[in-house]
Amino acid sequence: MSSVLQPAAAEQHPPTASKYRPVSSHLAIAPPVSVVIPAMNEAENLPYVFKTLPDWIHEVVLVDGNSTDDTVQVARELWPEVKVVEQRGKGKGDALITGFQACTGDIIVMVDADGSADGGEILSYVSALVSGADFAKGSRFANGGGTDDMTFIRKLGNWALCTAVNRKFGARYTDLCYGYNAFWRHCLDKIDLDCTGFEVETLMNIRVVKAGLKVQEIPSHEYLRIHGTSNLRAVRDGLRVLRVILQERSNRRALRRRSDRSPMVDALRGEVS
Repeated sequence: MSSVLQPAAAEQHPPTASKYRPVSSHLAIAPPVSVVIPAMNEAENLPYVFKTLPDWIHEVVLVDGNSTDDTVQVARELWPEVKVVEQRGKGKGDALITGFQACTGDIIVMVDADGSADGGEILSYVSALVSGADFAKGSRFANGGGTDDMTFIRKLGNWALCTAVNRKFGARYTDLCYGYNAFWRHCLDKIDLDCTGFEVETLMNIRVVKAGLKVQEIPSHEYLRIHGTSNLRAVRDGLRVLRVILQERSNRRALRRRSDRSPMVDALRGEVS
């Protein structure tokens, strides 16, 4: 699934080395990396976003949420090979799902279009994946991370929701509602995303744990949005996140009850037959 080539190996096997992309002075990778950027009216912010993206990534997939500004045109000027996908539904979750379906890379990275994420951190995410992780989860509260864009109330809410997920699902997260993540494409088959709003990150974080995937947190720094205003609404979206947590917990209990009951059902069927 993952491949890493050290410089010395590249010298010994030149033909094979051509398959690898150098991503740093110490690491080269074979898996192609797709970056998904959901955007709606982010023309002013895209120059800052694209400026930090590494040139070794395989593709950029921009999901346009029916922008009324020059978002698509700016993206094409900044990254001529960008793959633009039109979002037919609404919400961040819907945009990401649309973008994931358009990706051709083995590794998928989620990046916000508001300029709050540093594309240079993608190296850390990809390094974690090629080293054995299934899901590389960004965290603003892990050692080395930080945020310039959270009020005290939002931090408190994020902590409370994160604590609930850790206790109910056996996770060890330090951050829950953060949109900078990366994962192997095969993870999509195991988490089956089916939500449309900002709660999509929480749903992903819960379902990777339920699926038994190996998660590694990556310290990440969240910067202030550069231009415009966010569509995030703390109370509204916090309640949606809470609803997801309760639904996933309820689904887990239902599955457990069915699992516990199945041997008895099989035994009764055996007696009847």
